[in-house]
Amino acid sequence: MESYYKPEHLARFPSISEGNPELAKKFFAYYQAVFADGALSAREKALIALAVAHVVQCPYCIDAYSQECLKSGADLEQMTEALHVGVAIRGGASLVHGMQMVEHVHKASM
Repeated sequence: MESYYKPEHLARFPSISEGNPELAKKFFAYYQAVFADGALSAREKALIALAVAHVVQCPYCIDAYSQECLKSGADLEQMTEALHVGVAIRGGASLVHGMQMVEHVHKASM
């Protein structure tokens, strides 16, 4: 069965540069710099990336950062906790937009 998301695309991601090598070079240099150890460790950044990957629902990123988290020493408990942080933020962001609904209801009731 054909799938919209193909696992082999993740390994072929660098070939995205075919369309514009200069922009790809800049993106990949930036990406590498972002994930280097800094004020946050590479492990902490991988956990953040894993949470964000779930929030933006990118199966390629979930795959890549699940592997990266394990490689950097994170365990399933830490990865699951990071996932729940992302879920809580996404859920809260959705709920707070409900204030617009409440405001509309109150205005319509006046």
